[in-house]
Amino acid sequence: MAPPPALRSDCSSCFALCCVVLPFSADSGFGVDKPGGRPCLNLLEDDRCGIHATLREDGWPGCTVFECFGAGQQVSQVTYAGLSWRDGGNLGEMGAVLTVMRQLHEMLVHLDEVARRSPDDGAAAARGRIEDLTAADPETLLTSDVDELHAHVGRLLAEASARVRRGWPDAADHSRRDLAGQRMTGDLRGCSLRGALLIGADLSGADLTDADLLGADLRGTDVRGADLSTALFLTQPQANAAVGDTATLLPDGLAHPGHWT
Repeated sequence: MAPPPALRSDCSSCFALCCVVLPFSADSGFGVDKPGGRPCLNLLEDDRCGIHATLREDGWPGCTVFECFGAGQQVSQVTYAGLSWRDGGNLGEMGAVLTVMRQLHEMLVHLDEVARRSPDDGAAAARGRIEDLTAADPETLLTSDVDELHAHVGRLLAEASARVRRGWPDAADHSRRDLAGQRMTGDLRGCSLRGALLIGADLSGADLTDADLLGADLRGTDVRGADLSTALFLTQPQANAAVGDTATLLPDGLAHPGHWT
């Protein structure tokens, strides 16, 4: 039986797939516009980034936000068994496989949280199904019904969220609302912010105990001094996109981004 996939990026075990197969734009914080399939101008021959230590200072903050959840090394070392795109790998196919694998790994991240916070047999079964798929060949990955999986996992996450937040019956529901730039400090315990647009919003000092942040857009969101330690479904890319400080409390397993002061 194959070992379970790692769910955090390890660039040393990847062939810089995100720097090659993915398209990006200067408007999104990547310095220049680049089409998919073209290596980034900062990529070195050994698959390292030439400006990794100064990405933000050099105008590439988008790179510091991105996280593949371990999909890059899974595709590089498992799906393609160590065959780099530099050595004749099918770059176009690799790009498509990476897109699928990242979605699978992100679902695993959330299902692992369900197992920790509110275990459920259905969620455990879904996790096993997805984990098996991450070890499959490219054709199987590319013909899998990822939309169906997304919908199924989404229902399981919603059910888990409801179970955890049951202790906050009066909590507000801000799901999918446009809250960009708004001030929302104070008691946000148990509230739902799933899919909410929080670009530039002020959540500084807020108590987000058991708040559901699945898919919330936290670009530029002020979370300085906020308590996110038990927030549901918060991911590293969301934290990376926000503005926090050393007083911001994050869930176990998430790191304070290096640009936070």
